[in-house]
Amino acid sequence: MSCSATCIGLRTCFRLKQCSGTIRAVFAVIRHNRASFDRAIIMKVYRNSSSQRWQFSSHKQVNSAAERNKEPIFQVLKKVISPYIEATGKEDCIYHCLEISSGSGQHVAYFAPHFPSVVWQPSDIDMSSFGSISAYIKDAQVSNIKQPVFIDVREEYTKWGGGGVVGKQSVDFILSINLIHISSFICTERLFHNAGEVLKRGGLLFTYGPYAFHGKISPESNVRFNSMLQSQNPEWGLRDIDQLTTLAASAGMHLHEVVPLPANNHCLIWKKE
Repeated sequence: MSCSATCIGLRTCFRLKQCSGTIRAVFAVIRHNRASFDRAIIMKVYRNSSSQRWQFSSHKQVNSAAERNKEPIFQVLKKVISPYIEATGKEDCIYHCLEISSGSGQHVAYFAPHFPSVVWQPSDIDMSSFGSISAYIKDAQVSNIKQPVFIDVREEYTKWGGGGVVGKQSVDFILSINLIHISSFICTERLFHNAGEVLKRGGLLFTYGPYAFHGKISPESNVRFNSMLQSQNPEWGLRDIDQLTTLAASAGMHLHEVVPLPANNHCLIWKKE
């Protein structure tokens, strides 16, 4: 199962629903477009279907879920990145953060102004989202966000962005929001493998989304969400933190912190040893 996608189905969904698309509409499109695109990664499919909507302004895609979770995620980043910079920083020191699966670009545009010494590299496998990401970069009016690059997380990091985007032990932070549970498990495996290669010693991988903990999914809303995902693609679903810890260990990382966040999500912080 490939992680690539043409997003034909998503564009069809947006045209059908305009500004009121729901997760059910997304899945309806998936069912009717299985031959036209790979379901292993569909950008971001969010929960709480009655309130999740994509809206469009020029080239900018506006997702209400991203608008709600960007501040809680930012608070986690501020809590962790600021001490990292204070502990390792020197005068005029520059840090690097790679965002995997940037989607609309709302997150990177919100985070970057708060961390002027961090250079942010957004990326996505869906090149049709680049216009939106670039529009957010322009509106952010900061100089520390690079233009988006194509990254298929399954590939070796040396091929990311056509090669030369990141080098071995060259990145301080990696950010992955709502990717792990809506992609094939190979994507998760390769995310951790590549993170272990490109992160500097002491570098951090942030993964955000819903998870299973020690063989159990809770609360019931997450159980239903997991069942919905697996009914559409058996390779999707909430990953267990124990499973991820094993992957991290094989990549030379360990689970540094688990941060509960709203809507039954968590931010997992993984540290390169």
